[in-house]
Amino acid sequence: MVLYHAWLLYRILKHPTTTVIGINAINRGIWARTMMADSAKNGVLAVQTLRNNIMASTLLASMAITLSSLIAVLMTSNGSSLRPRGREDMVLGDTSKLGRSIKFFSILVCFLLAFLLNLQSIRYYSHASMLINVPAQRHYPLVPALAVEYVAGALNRGSYFWSLGLRAFYFSFPLFLWVFGPIPMVACCLVLVVMLYFLDVYSGWGEEEEGVLERKKGEAESRWVDECVVNADC
Repeated sequence: MVLYHAWLLYRILKHPTTTVIGINAINRGIWARTMMADSAKNGVLAVQTLRNNIMASTLLASMAITLSSLIAVLMTSNGSSLRPRGREDMVLGDTSKLGRSIKFFSILVCFLLAFLLNLQSIRYYSHASMLINVPAQRHYPLVPALAVEYVAGALNRGSYFWSLGLRAFYFSFPLFLWVFGPIPMVACCLVLVVMLYFLDVYSGWGEEEEGVLERKKGEAESRWVDECVVNADC
C-alpha cells in the first residue's frame, strides 16, 4: 500500500493527466475560473457545490471520530489474551495483550488521522466558499488571474485533504484484518492495490493533451487579464 501510494504521488506530480486526482485538480481550476468570471450569476451554484463538499467531509470526520472512540473502548477493555500454539502462530499472529494493543492502536491512529485530514478539508472548503464570490475583476483589475489561482489552490487543497482522509479509511481495512492475522492483512492489501489502481489511473489523456491543456490554460489567463484591464480602463 505504501509503495503504491508513493508511485501514485510520483504520477500525480510528474504526469497529472494520467491520474484521476490530477485531472480533477485541473478541472477544478477551470471550474473556479468559470465561477469567478461572473460571480453575480454563478455565486449561488458555487456555494451550493462547496457546501455539498463540506457535508461529505463532515460525514467522514464524524465517522472517523466515532470509530476512534469505539477503538479506544476496545483497547481499554480487559479482554483475555489468547496464546496461540503451533501452527496457529502463523495464521493468527501475535494474539497477546501487547500485540492486540499495538494492532488496535494502529487502527486508532488511522482513524484519528482521517479525522484531522477531513477537518483540514472542511477548513479549505469553507475558505473557498467565501473567496469564490469575491469580484476579482473589480478589486484586482491588474492581477485577477492571481486571485483566481489562489481560490483554485484553496479548492484543490481541500480536495487533496479529503482524498487523504479517504485513503486513511482505506488503510484501516488491512489494519483491521491484521487483528485476525497477517495472511488476511496481506490479502486485503493486494485487493486494495488492484482496486485503487483502476480507480486512480486514467489513460484517456496523453502527454500531447497535457501540453495542449497547459497552453490553452496560459492563453485563457492572458485573455482574462486583457479583458479585466479593458474593463478597468472603461
